[in-house]
Amino acid sequence: MKNKQRSNTGITLVSLTITIIVLIIIASISIYSGRGIIKEAKLEELRTNMLLIQAKAKEYVEQANFKIGQTQDESTKATIREEVYVTGAGLTKAQDAGITVPSAITLTENFYVVTSTALQNWGLGDIQLEEDEYYLIEFNDTDATVEIYNTLGFTDNETIKYSLTEIDAIEL
Repeated sequence: MKNKQRSNTGITLVSLTITIIVLIIIASISIYSGRGIIKEAKLEELRTNMLLIQAKAKEYVEQANFKIGQTQDESTKATIREEVYVTGAGLTKAQDAGITVPSAITLTENFYVVTSTALQNWGLGDIQLEEDEYYLIEFNDTDATVEIYNTLGFTDNETIKYSLTEIDAIEL
């Protein structure tokens, strides 16, 4: 009689195996969806940072255009741009900054590096830069637009996107 009672109180090997399999399936689903959520959060953080920088940069391009006004002289325009972007905004010309940028980004004279000092002065000190990460601004005075680039970019299906325009088009 005692042997029958003992056999009913234990867990069988089959039920233990099924329980472990169910737990493994649940853990796999959690890990997979967690990775997606983390990737989406990183994309949104990058996009938000770039949009904040773009908004501030647009203020400076408008300020430069206002000061340039009807000036036709290119050297005067260049001097005003330097005054507004470098002195006023605290940016550094990308060609003079000595930074390494990905080959997908072709630096021109209209590219400026957003320094950590500029971020602090703009009230964007919460934007943390990783090692060898820079935000670049490409100013276009002609149509008063700016394009923001991040030197680390965002990997989307084996392709790295660097500009805000490209990153805005990503749908996860």
